[in-house]
Amino acid sequence: MAPVLPLVLPLQPRIRLAQGLWLLSWLLALAGGLTLLCSGHLLVQLRHLGTFLAPSCPFTVLPQAALAAGVMALGTGLGGAGASRASLDAARYPPWRGVLSPLLVAGTAIGGGLLVLALGLALGLPGTLDVGLEEGLKTALAHYKDTEVPGHCHAKRLMDELQLKHHCCGRHGYKDWFGVQWVSSRYLDPSDQDVVDRIQSNVEGLYLTDGVPFSCCNPHSPRPCLQSRLADPYAHPLFDPRQPNLNLWAQGCHAVLLGHLQGLASTLGSMLAVTFLLQALVLLGLRYLQTALEGLGGVIDGEGETQGYLFPGGLKDMLKTAWLQGRAAHRPAPEQAPPEEAPPKEDIPEA
Repeated sequence: MAPVLPLVLPLQPRIRLAQGLWLLSWLLALAGGLTLLCSGHLLVQLRHLGTFLAPSCPFTVLPQAALAAGVMALGTGLGGAGASRASLDAARYPPWRGVLSPLLVAGTAIGGGLLVLALGLALGLPGTLDVGLEEGLKTALAHYKDTEVPGHCHAKRLMDELQLKHHCCGRHGYKDWFGVQWVSSRYLDPSDQDVVDRIQSNVEGLYLTDGVPFSCCNPHSPRPCLQSRLADPYAHPLFDPRQPNLNLWAQGCHAVLLGHLQGLASTLGSMLAVTFLLQALVLLGLRYLQTALEGLGGVIDGEGETQGYLFPGGLKDMLKTAWLQGRAAHRPAPEQAPPEEAPPKEDIPEA
């Protein structure tokens, strides 16, 4: 039976195939290493920014899957480089004959599966960031004041560091701070009538102000930072509340973090696509090289032509037979006709 996708390989094409595979394998190892770096960088970023993501957001699965795919691609590339180089020397190739088959199976089943999974996650999961950041930042703003509450002691520091580092303020803008109590009740003067009036005027008993934390201030502003009474047009002379970007960070942290994380995910997705293409080429080339050398007893410069292929000849017929048998097993059996009754025997009168 004819093998699947055969390819005739004379001496010179066999040598060029081995040399080309050596180069492609190193490129695959490089791509796998870069995938590891990109996924590791994204994982570190999520460690720092995880406070501002909802716990239910599945985006954190992406760098973990990409990390595993990068490890497999790096291993496949190094193994392919070693096997292709050893194939050029008849004395060095025999130990690799037992390694190539497990390498091809692991690279195709495990490595290919992880790459497809990571690519799918890179395409689908960035869309979940919008909702995840929306919920996470809302919670972060609400816990900004809880500096002495167990589990939220670092909420203020993390939010201030976020706004200072990423040049953002609030969720979608500085006015988001007007709707939350961001000053701890410990630092409010209960004898101050203004404080009492503000708390009593709020249905939930919160102390709300038209001010923002210091971390919203833009240090490039030519005037001192204005943090309080921002909604009062008469409180600050020569300050136009319609242009707060001259004093505060103009963007909300939601848009800044969304663009930052989606950019990292896009870069990682591009690396995964390149790695997948290189791994497919390396595995195909290794399979053709393996089967071609098996026909020559493992000697690449053997006399005459040899044939490389993807699958042995009987595989196609075996799969076809299994498919037909599976269809026959699930096909409903035809209804059996009831057996015909034998005609009644006539009594023959005795002579």
